[in-house]
Amino acid sequence: MSDHGFGSEPSGHIPEPADRWLLVAVAGLLSFVAMLDMNIVNIALAAISDSLDVSAATAQWAVLGYQLPVVALLLPVGRWLDGVGQRSALLVAAGGFAVCSALAAVAPWVAWLIAARIAQGAFGAVLFVLMPVLAIRSVRPEARGRAMSVPATLGPLGAVTGPAVGGLLLDHLGWRAVFLVKIPVCLLALVVAWRAMPKDGRLRGLDRRALVDTALVATGVTVLLVSLTLAYDAPGWLLPALAAVPPLWWWLRGPGGRPVTGALRDSRAYPAHGAVLGLAAGFAATHYVAALYLQRDTGFSATATGLALLAFPLGMGVAGPVGGRLADRYGARPVAVVGASLTALGLLLVPLGDDWSLPDIAWRLALAGVGMGLNGGPTQALVMGAAPRERTATVAATLQLARSLGFTVGPALATAAWGLAGPADGVRAGLALAAVAACAAVPLIAFRGRTAPSPAGEGAGAAPGTSPATAPAAAAGGRTPGTPPETAAGPRDRTATDEEPDETTDAASAARP
Repeated sequence: MSDHGFGSEPSGHIPEPADRWLLVAVAGLLSFVAMLDMNIVNIALAAISDSLDVSAATAQWAVLGYQLPVVALLLPVGRWLDGVGQRSALLVAAGGFAVCSALAAVAPWVAWLIAARIAQGAFGAVLFVLMPVLAIRSVRPEARGRAMSVPATLGPLGAVTGPAVGGLLLDHLGWRAVFLVKIPVCLLALVVAWRAMPKDGRLRGLDRRALVDTALVATGVTVLLVSLTLAYDAPGWLLPALAAVPPLWWWLRGPGGRPVTGALRDSRAYPAHGAVLGLAAGFAATHYVAALYLQRDTGFSATATGLALLAFPLGMGVAGPVGGRLADRYGARPVAVVGASLTALGLLLVPLGDDWSLPDIAWRLALAGVGMGLNGGPTQALVMGAAPRERTATVAATLQLARSLGFTVGPALATAAWGLAGPADGVRAGLALAAVAACAAVPLIAFRGRTAPSPAGEGAGAAPGTSPATAPAAAAGGRTPGTPPETAAGPRDRTATDEEPDETTDAASAARP
């Protein structure tokens, strides 16, 4: 028996950095809360309208005031987060989100409520982008799949459970409780971040160029979202969406857009983004068309319809953790492809008929949900694991934007297909479009690109504790105080023939000295 005392470790041994699963859990909870707020207020709009004595159209801005800045600011927020410390950004975002929730809950008039929701949307955009970054940087590369499956599963579950949670709160505590319910989670996240995250880079304001870029992106994305939202009821609103092209094109061709397109080009992430958009559009279109058909054409009650549609998130919640574990064992891409294939199969089987029962629909949606659960975490690990370290937040923002646009585009296009096909075949046309979008995602996620040569230190797979603000020092071979030795030694250099660093995350540990 040997004594493994001080100095007994072999020469050159580097201790393993510890995975910080507590921070991964925080990332999942805040993803759930940020997505919960996308839908939880919808069910309280009538009560808000009566309490504040405003029209239903005005009360609707309690929802749009949050949703529009969340999506419109994703890309500028991603660029900003790549240059600031994670801890500082998380403290400000979670704290601001909680304060705005409290301000919305005590709103004495509607202008106050809308202003609080717009500010909350800005903080929500930071949480949307920062949470996957926090998850992937809190674990070693071989645990990325499990880590990314936490926010990738809890986030969408927050969106689909929002109406149910909101309904319970509205019935028992009133509409103001709908805004207060998120505050305890934000306070818990603040305590954990303050105690568990090392101090890193400080926050910085936006310069004039960044403000112009933010205005261009926000204008273009807002016009696009409003047009797509209005197209649900009138497909002619799809045409004004073309007005979003000039500001977005100007931004893409300028100094603010080039780093974004460069990061996507270097990591070969365009096909995966298309797959994310396709799966989100397919699910949203199916959910929208099925809900309308079941209630309007078959006469099922809202409760029965809701229970049938609940099969999708249940399947997703069960399969999400499994997908992460499989990705860490067999590689992210194969699991993501299997998940996308199951989702496409489930949606292909959904075309509704007169003799279908609710269980017939539910098990098909459950199959699609299992596929989405298997696909979510591995796809995020696949894309963000190949991103340059200094652009991790930027790539996370583009991924979130693709998913958000898919959720918006899907119902709009399904409505247009329904209208063009006519009442008799409209349902099948909408579902066929959804199935095509999901099927297109399978070859996109299966596409295996090749990355260009990158200097040592790139890649999102930094050791736990490395933040965007400390990455330059680590890449240069130095070490910042409080970071583990692995931070100073980035991943090995890749050659032009190397594949993306995501195929078998187990291989990452074997490649380490």
